[in-house]
Amino acid sequence: MIVLGFLLLAKPIARTVQHHAEAAALASKKPATAPIPHQKIVISLPRHTREQLGVVVLNGNGRSGAAAAAASKLGALGYRIRGTANAKRKDYATTVVMYKRGFAAEGVRLAHDLHVKVVGPLDGVATSALHGGQLVVVLGAR
Repeated sequence: MIVLGFLLLAKPIARTVQHHAEAAALASKKPATAPIPHQKIVISLPRHTREQLGVVVLNGNGRSGAAAAAASKLGALGYRIRGTANAKRKDYATTVVMYKRGFAAEGVRLAHDLHVKVVGPLDGVATSALHGGQLVVVLGAR
């Protein structure tokens, strides 16, 4: 009888123990990737006027004349155009504004003037290619 009682109770007890072990294991497990905390980026007001800034416009979308048209628009806004050229690639999906170190606020203002959402420090463009300018616009498909 004792053996029969043990056999009848063993299965439910085993399930309960397994359930508690799984719950304890899941509770102590940390997620594989912890959420990335939002970084607050503080950008000051621009220290230079549009007329004091040099901009290089690069065509990254492959459309003929796109860099010249954008340069004309920027010139009308007061920016000094330092040059236009084709980007190394012609498959940029979106337009990008890049700035030289110390010109983040001016880069954000230029992006605002062009209704561009992607702004960042110089990446993949040599400082010598700026021809004395501080900002670069790489034109994308959008």
